[in-house]
Amino acid sequence: MTSDAGVRLECEGPVATVTLCRPDVLNAQTPTMWRALHDFSRDLPGDVRVVVVRGEGRSFSAGLDLSVVRGTGEGSIAALTALTPQECADRIAGFQAGFTWLHRPDIISVAAVQGHAIGAGFQLALACDLRVLAEDARLSMAEVTLGLVPDLAGTKRLVELVGYARALEICATGRRLDAVEAQRLGLATVVVPAAELDPAVADLVAALLAGPRDAVVEIKALLAGAAGRSHAEQQRAEREAQTRRLRDLAGVGE
Repeated sequence: MTSDAGVRLECEGPVATVTLCRPDVLNAQTPTMWRALHDFSRDLPGDVRVVVVRGEGRSFSAGLDLSVVRGTGEGSIAALTALTPQECADRIAGFQAGFTWLHRPDIISVAAVQGHAIGAGFQLALACDLRVLAEDARLSMAEVTLGLVPDLAGTKRLVELVGYARALEICATGRRLDAVEAQRLGLATVVVPAAELDPAVADLVAALLAGPRDAVVEIKALLAGAAGRSHAEQQRAEREAQTRRLRDLAGVGE
């Protein structure tokens, strides 16, 4: 499925691939792309287990298309500041929905990142559960350079991955991280030479698909909710999840 918004969805069995396809502008993002991304979440076949997010050309995404910021369209500063504060927040919530569906408990999302992943591009990679980086990847939360804040659901993910102090330093300075540092900080699942990015992603996807779907869904839910639970609460969640798995395997589940 190809969208005029500059993003494409392709499904093959249990794997869906979302491709940003504006390589001439390094896959710079627009609100139209974000709406298309959200629409894709409703179009996924029920048997999809893994979603791979990638960018055409030499960069994953160079971030927000600056013509949007400086123009008069729905994502421009002029348009957003013309709204009431609540209307502005609601508009941004719609933008965020293009990213947050990648958190869905029934799928595992994988970002395949080469070249630039700046601002909105970095946040799209953070929206995914796992990130495979090419050695030439460069990440930056550059919103501060425009006097803005990261607002596409990336801040919590960043804190969870690297901790508050490092996340603050990354966001407040807008500096670029290379692939080596990204891996050291826990932002990259694996770093590979650029020529090996596609095979590495394929290997990871195959490994993710090797386990039974219901068990993987339960595991994701256990780990995704762990930070918000006490030790006792997490142990209870483990017991309850295992009970469901045992009953299902025995054929006595609901």
